[in-house]
Amino acid sequence: MVFTSSSQKKIIDIATDSKYEKYLYRCLGGPPSKHYKKRIEYLKQAILKGFHKKLLIFNGEVVGTIEYAPSEVSYYSISGDKIIVMNCIWVLRKAKGHNFGKFLVQDMIQSEKYASGFATIALENHWSPWFRKWQMEKLGYNPLEFVNVMHKTKGRAFSIHLMWMPNKPNTKPPTWNQQKLLEGITFCIAHPLYHPQTYKPNQILERH
Repeated sequence: MVFTSSSQKKIIDIATDSKYEKYLYRCLGGPPSKHYKKRIEYLKQAILKGFHKKLLIFNGEVVGTIEYAPSEVSYYSISGDKIIVMNCIWVLRKAKGHNFGKFLVQDMIQSEKYASGFATIALENHWSPWFRKWQMEKLGYNPLEFVNVMHKTKGRAFSIHLMWMPNKPNTKPPTWNQQKLLEGITFCIAHPLYHPQTYKPNQILERH
């Protein structure tokens, strides 16, 4: 993808713009989740409480996305006063090299000026290319603590890190419920911590 001085980029909030509504139910690639009950239920209550999903449009093409919400309606069991939690961020491989990830994060920060800080998770030694710890650090997040886990169906171990980026001085950092996190994520079928409906045990991860 060629970036020139005349290239056009913009960010659209699809939680309030129906033109790209299909992306509310899916990632930039992979299967749609529009008929996935858990995703629909999540969006119904999260949008009313401050959820945002934004697309980065570059030269008329969707090349990136960021999704975030107040901690009480985020994917993760992260808690804190006036904390915004980034559910996910993704820039297509063909659009890499232009700091689009930082561009999306800066838009989130500018849009949520009231927030005391921004939290998310990061993964280390996970087989997925997403949520890698070094990627989150590059975006401005710093690790607070971590938990080592084993994926019950994959039989592979990795680490989940609580990541933090304060927005105001002397801000109290977030906390997280590690036990709840072991249940995995049910709201997005493309998430590295996805817990399929077909897997009946309550937890898809266990401490390692």
